[in-house]
Amino acid sequence: MATQKLYAGVKLRETRARLGLTQKAFAERLGVSLPYLNQMENNHRPVSAAVVLALAGEFGLDVTELSAGDAERLVSDMREALADPIFADAAPPLADLRLAASNAPALARAFLEMHRAYRQAHERLASLDEAIGREGTQTVVSPWEEVRDFFHYCDNYIDAVDRAAEHFICPNGKVLDAIQRATEALRLRGIEVQFSNISELRRREGNTLVIAAHVGRPTQAFQLLHQVALITQDDLLEATLDLARFQSETARAIAKIGLANYFAGAALLPYRAFLEAAQETRHDLERLADIFGASIEQVAHRLSTLQRPGAKGIPFFFVRVDQAGTITKRHSATRLQFARFGGACPLWNVHQAFETPTKFLRQLAETPDGMRYLCLARDVSKPGGSFTAPVRRYAICLGCEISHARGLVYADDMELNNPKAYQPIGISCRICERKDCHQRSVPPLERRLSVNANRRGLLPYDIE
Repeated sequence: MATQKLYAGVKLRETRARLGLTQKAFAERLGVSLPYLNQMENNHRPVSAAVVLALAGEFGLDVTELSAGDAERLVSDMREALADPIFADAAPPLADLRLAASNAPALARAFLEMHRAYRQAHERLASLDEAIGREGTQTVVSPWEEVRDFFHYCDNYIDAVDRAAEHFICPNGKVLDAIQRATEALRLRGIEVQFSNISELRRREGNTLVIAAHVGRPTQAFQLLHQVALITQDDLLEATLDLARFQSETARAIAKIGLANYFAGAALLPYRAFLEAAQETRHDLERLADIFGASIEQVAHRLSTLQRPGAKGIPFFFVRVDQAGTITKRHSATRLQFARFGGACPLWNVHQAFETPTKFLRQLAETPDGMRYLCLARDVSKPGGSFTAPVRRYAICLGCEISHARGLVYADDMELNNPKAYQPIGISCRICERKDCHQRSVPPLERRLSVNANRRGLLPYDIE
């Protein structure tokens, strides 16, 4: 197998600038000609083995800094961005992407930021649902929505909090029992833990923390770890909140709870151990829940947060809906975005999950932009702990773009290459342009309608 050539012009120029050397002086110390150095710095020639050795011997440079890893990641990110349908007729060849990543990394990053801004603006279109519902009034972002957007635009991954949680539960590289570790950490802070039949999930009274005895072990562990975050990671949480610059104290208070919840989830399912197990089990939610002592919902939500730079998992979307179809949790690391207000597309299998308790439903789905997804849905019930207490029922859905489907055990035996196997779904009726959908509830916002009183099809109007 041929050895991959190393093009590192940007790194060479950065190294020379850091040393304060001219091209001529740098070339002399490397033992190469000035034209040869110029060609390497402009990626017209690869960096030779002799130059690599000279960089290490003459300047003590860690040669791993010359790795093309950053460039390859940029190429990968640009390829993902250029897969957007808006670039369908203008996507450059792979060779051009590699040249841009190697010779103009700042420009490549600017392009990625611009595409990210476009995606955010496109997703915000869904907020028109609420504006239409409150026609004539001023739309004001609530503290809850502000916090939801904060996590959404962080890709639902908070690096410092995630790493702190991983260090807490794996102090020596081994994953410890979450309840034991949390109980001991609280005891060292003078707080005793009790398990009792209380109506709340968690209640702190002075130096005593009471955890509901009737809930499952995963919920008990999560509530304990939440309190650990508030007590042992307060400085980190407050610093993160300072950077977020929320508009109100209410939003800040809600976000602090969210960050403590994030810590709890990241400690219950520590990043590296969980990512490795997810890959080994081919993302089998039930096996992962058993391995880590977590719930199906906790596992599904955690899979959607595996966005650590340099160690990313499969990009998933995750959503939770109530029985009215209202989205109560949402996050997407894929191109699929959700309606910010109201319900999701009724053709989506997440709504059918209520009809088949404890069973996983699989669906191959295609959105109007031509993107295809593997969707996995299941109901989630949360008992109240007594005969008179209400049972909370939700449905969750986890999914990925079809290009990643082979990495999931759930894709086995499905007809991934059969276009007819894909169910057409949308985001929200108001921003979905499908003309022949039998489940459409309202017309699309940006299309003209034709009304004929003497004719009736699926809808009382035609979409032009």
